[in-house]
Amino acid sequence: MQEDIIRQKIKQKLSLVPNKPGCYQMKNKDGIIIYVGKAKKLKNRLSSYFRGTHYGKTAKLVSEIVDFEYIVVESEIESLILENNLIKKYDPKYNILLRDDKSYPYIEFLTEDVPKLSIVRNLNRKRKKNTNLYGPYPNVTAARNTVNLLNRMYPLRKCRTYQKKPCLYYHIHECLGYCTHQVDSNVIEQMKKEIIHFLNGDHSFITKKIENEMYLQSENMNYEKALELKEMLDYIKVVLTKQKVEINADVDTDVFGFYADKGYLSIQMFFIRGGKIVEKHSKIIPLIDEIDNQLNRYIQVFYEKGVLLPKQIIVPDIVDGNLLAEYLKVKIVIPQKGVKNKLVEMANDNAKILLEEKFELIKRDEEKTIGANEELKNILGLDKLDRIEIFDNAHLFGTFNVSGMVVFIDGKPSKNDYRKFKITLDKNDDYGTMHEVIYRRYFRVLKDNLNKPDLIIVDGGIGQINVARDVISSLGLNIPVVGLKKDDHHATKALMAHDPIEEIPIDRKSNLFYYLERMQDEVHNFTINYHKQLRSKGSLSSTLDNIEGIGQKRKKELLRKYHNLTKMKEASIEELSKIVPENVAKNLLDFLNNL
Repeated sequence: MQEDIIRQKIKQKLSLVPNKPGCYQMKNKDGIIIYVGKAKKLKNRLSSYFRGTHYGKTAKLVSEIVDFEYIVVESEIESLILENNLIKKYDPKYNILLRDDKSYPYIEFLTEDVPKLSIVRNLNRKRKKNTNLYGPYPNVTAARNTVNLLNRMYPLRKCRTYQKKPCLYYHIHECLGYCTHQVDSNVIEQMKKEIIHFLNGDHSFITKKIENEMYLQSENMNYEKALELKEMLDYIKVVLTKQKVEINADVDTDVFGFYADKGYLSIQMFFIRGGKIVEKHSKIIPLIDEIDNQLNRYIQVFYEKGVLLPKQIIVPDIVDGNLLAEYLKVKIVIPQKGVKNKLVEMANDNAKILLEEKFELIKRDEEKTIGANEELKNILGLDKLDRIEIFDNAHLFGTFNVSGMVVFIDGKPSKNDYRKFKITLDKNDDYGTMHEVIYRRYFRVLKDNLNKPDLIIVDGGIGQINVARDVISSLGLNIPVVGLKKDDHHATKALMAHDPIEEIPIDRKSNLFYYLERMQDEVHNFTINYHKQLRSKGSLSSTLDNIEGIGQKRKKELLRKYHNLTKMKEASIEELSKIVPENVAKNLLDFLNNL
């Protein structure tokens, strides 16, 4: 009955929507925007969601829509900009294009009077005028190896600040001593020229230079140095020499291809630098919108995620090239024949192979995450379960009290939302710790209007659950709280839920059990790592303050004799008992061995 009312309301609103360009926002029953899209013709696009049969993510999206809003604009470029701004503002759950994408490292070459190489990821920060960026590199190791190679080949500046006297690099001939010596500008200019050629993909000059030096060292019977040079040469030939592509070597180019099937869009792109494919990027995303809209949006957002724009982007003819060119301010090429068209076809073929290879893995992963999340929702009788926040506590004999919170969204960890809490209560009180962390977290949620979870999971039994529920209730919130019970081996045993609280057995071979176990392991490891960080920062003196029975006098005697934790750990109870009572010595060793 309720669904019929919702559909009738939507039908009436659809009749009033104009067929003009604009943006639309889909809302769920809580009034939360769950999807933002754009359309050339709003009426046609919105109507398509509510007719015919949908599959996969689109079907799930449509099932949650109870209302929609739209904004009419004058042109497509306006709708593209508006769509992008709305997605950034609301972060809708179904606009997931680049949520988990990695950022690529680049090599930054500072070509001022004193040249310097470094590795950067943040392309949006302000840079000096005489700075060039090269890349992207597949990972930071490849970028670092390249920088290390060039730093060994050329005496570049290595230190961040100028020293008052030459450093070690000067004495081993890997720096010209820019801080204390006047260096010939012609030497610097030649060095810059060779490095820029290398970073642009022309390795011939440096390769020849290394070969000549290698033969010279070999003739002088300096075989160790010759072997080191040979390893450099091998690195250039094996790692830096990539597939050759017949395209203008002077123009940095990115190529996009796609393949859509079974409710997914597979995207493949190539970075072409210096006429070579230096790296490729691939992504498979649920197909929620029309293919052209989703591919256009992906390319648009891709370059806002810390990827340097090339001189030109080659795309398939399904892409709106004019719109993309106007938005990105870069040349967009839609080839019909020739070498560039073959590049697009190659990208399309790779996208197809990727989807065919990964499809079964994707489906299996969805069963383990989304399927298990859906099963948990049904067991707990919840209307929706998009966001889960899980808590764990850690301490050492009542000291270094900490808590950790991890977040799972749609069945997967959302690491950017993880939080650490240093507890003010410095004693062994699990209930007090739980009270403090839950209050601090959800007071902040209310105060700053943050996203509220659909479920809170605490790592504990009935006592911790009741404490958390009392705090949530006192804050006027209505968020269900459940617990995960462990066995004697600290392994996940059962789910504690409902009111009154009862133990819900879970099949140990089911996807739900592995899902709960994964959440419990994730929060436990996150919290323990934070705990270890805090402990490692504590000095020996402050560590001794945590042991009952050790006052200022005994602490001074222990510090005078042992000086550090390692020596104190190696001491026997008999040796320690000469300074402190035997029971205090035992507690001290127990404490130190658990650090």
